[in-house]
Amino acid sequence: MEGVPALFFDLALILITAGVTTVIFKWLKQPLVLGYIVAGFLIGPHFTYFPVVEDPSSVETWSEIGMVFLLFAIGLEFSFKKLKQVGGPGAIMVLTELIIMFTTGFFVGKLFGWQKMNCIFLGCMLSISSTSIIVKAFDDLKLKNEKFTPHVIGALVVEDLVAVILMVILSTLSVGNTFDGGELVLSMVKLMFFLIIWFIFGIYLIPSFLRLIRKFMTGETLVIISIGLCFMMVMLANYAGFSSALGAFVMGSILAETIEADIIHKLITPIKNLFAAIFFVSVGMMVDPKILVDYTWPVVIIALTVMIVKTLSATVGMLISGRDIHTSMKAGFCFCQIGEFSFIIATLGLSFKVIDEFLYPIIVTVSIVTTFFTPYIIRLADPLYNWINPKIPERWKQAMSNYSQGFKVSENTTLTFKTFVVNQFKNMLIYGCIIFALALICFSIGPFIIKNIAGIWGGLISIAVTLVVVSPFIWAMAFKYRISLTNSRLISKNAFERHVIAIIFVLRYIIALAIITYIIRHFITINFFAALGIAIGFSLILAFSNGIMKFYDKLEKNFMDNLNKRQKQASFIVPEVLQQNFHLEKVIVSPLSQVVGKQLKNTVFRSQYKVSVVCIERGKNIYDLPDKDMVFYPYDKVTFVGNYEKISKVSPIIEVEDTELIREREGHDMSLHSVKISEKSPICHVSLLNSMFKDKYDAMVIAIQRADGFILSPSASTVFSCNDIVWFVSSNEAAKMIIKKEEI
Repeated sequence: MEGVPALFFDLALILITAGVTTVIFKWLKQPLVLGYIVAGFLIGPHFTYFPVVEDPSSVETWSEIGMVFLLFAIGLEFSFKKLKQVGGPGAIMVLTELIIMFTTGFFVGKLFGWQKMNCIFLGCMLSISSTSIIVKAFDDLKLKNEKFTPHVIGALVVEDLVAVILMVILSTLSVGNTFDGGELVLSMVKLMFFLIIWFIFGIYLIPSFLRLIRKFMTGETLVIISIGLCFMMVMLANYAGFSSALGAFVMGSILAETIEADIIHKLITPIKNLFAAIFFVSVGMMVDPKILVDYTWPVVIIALTVMIVKTLSATVGMLISGRDIHTSMKAGFCFCQIGEFSFIIATLGLSFKVIDEFLYPIIVTVSIVTTFFTPYIIRLADPLYNWINPKIPERWKQAMSNYSQGFKVSENTTLTFKTFVVNQFKNMLIYGCIIFALALICFSIGPFIIKNIAGIWGGLISIAVTLVVVSPFIWAMAFKYRISLTNSRLISKNAFERHVIAIIFVLRYIIALAIITYIIRHFITINFFAALGIAIGFSLILAFSNGIMKFYDKLEKNFMDNLNKRQKQASFIVPEVLQQNFHLEKVIVSPLSQVVGKQLKNTVFRSQYKVSVVCIERGKNIYDLPDKDMVFYPYDKVTFVGNYEKISKVSPIIEVEDTELIREREGHDMSLHSVKISEKSPICHVSLLNSMFKDKYDAMVIAIQRADGFILSPSASTVFSCNDIVWFVSSNEAAKMIIKKEEI
């Protein structure tokens, strides 16, 4: 028999070791990610008392796949709509923490005499907390229904996006191994362009594609398609010059807006767990005890920096974002660790060979230390607040309270004119990106047309094809303001505002003319003013073309339908003006939930938590606005509407997690028995119904064996015959009584 590849041995070693260590860490009530890292250390090249991985290069490839799945899963839980709901407060908190931690990390690196790129990467790695570890801590400490929890989750949503942007920035810095402001700005513009294009085209095409094949879709095909889309975006991101992690995250965030998102997340979770385990094990394999001995003080100082400075910076960020001091401390103390994104950033630095190898095990060790102390630091928030609060001067408390109240008012205040202007420029940016992307595609096809069609006709046909393709968005750029002109008049309150709006409309038309002129001159050599004249003529045709207008409206409607499809599944869409105070959440009733078997009128959802049940889905049946006598069954999908904070308190009551995956049935003495009916038996020639098997002995007859064969699952009218062998299920005690009687 031929020997199996080394990868088989490596996978067996990795998974068995990881399995044992995670069981131990589960018993110790520590995050499983620490178990993976310890497993990696035990089978890594720096620990010789265990078998060692034979083919590290293959494991490295698998770990990269694990990183892709990890970011894909994070993207599935991420949502640009959720990011919008988090709004300014989450961004303020994260940016405050990012600035403080990056600066602190950079100067700590300089303190140790490290090179500049090490310091930059260190600052970035210390800036991002671990979503998985914080969520795990919430589960362990039963904090999911606390007042501060939504603020923490909102900030983590923003942090995920910031981490992805940091990876792009660091990739740009790593290529030149130096800081180039112009190159960095260009990379950020490039990132914004591709994010807009990927998101718009993804939302327009992918939900439509999934809807088209939905009737042929099974769980197996959905897994294959979603993973295929993920790796397709990974390849597109690499082709555009970005990291694989960014592509996976983007595709996850696109699929997060589809109605298949929850099913995809459920289906790929086991695959993600497998490959993510390999990724974290590979992280542990990088830990070198000799390096840690040489860098003991850096590990200690960096760990203390994370646990103290990061905690304080997050608390300050929460205060600045308008939270009261108690909420700010409880939320800020959750951000006292680093985790998976720090490993990904470190891996990025090593792949570009811009950071020294000693930095990786240092960061891993710091993550282990800070993760271990996370539950204790979270618990420290309340006693520390109780100690600090009496010492704060009353005028400071009043000032902070006034600031917090003022911030809440500013959150809900809509500056109508400002919003209108911002939306106009946002639309111009979106239209411009779409036109540019479509034009690039046409520009790549143009040379083929010109090569095969002689003379000026090749150029003219290329111009015609390009203008036809981009014409709906040229129309939107130049003339869509006519539709919103009435609204703009309502928005404008004075002459200055009306003049600004007029300038914006003129600017949109000028940009559209510039684009048409550029397209014409790209394919044929022509005087600028001649091209401009043609552009004006083409724009006038568009202005009076109802067909183009209707076609664009259809495109926009399809896009908005796809974008809102998942939200529409929740009975109705909450208007934007109410989204600060109302939230729709769909939860699944666990069999362990206390509401199972209860009528809606006997619950405290509305009276105690101020949330309402607007829909119950049961199998294929949907009950909108359910009656008060409706009974909750296991696995019902219940849609709540109410304040986010209140719903977060209700969810744990509905979605009760079983702490044990497998339960062994204890005290079970039910088994299968048989008895032969003799001629003297009192049930000979008696029907099963009158035999008292069920009523007297609580036994169930499942078969009767006769000379001519078996009677399976006999009916109640079946009559026993002498010499029948009766097979029945009962307790052992009842069986003894039946057998004793039988010789009945």
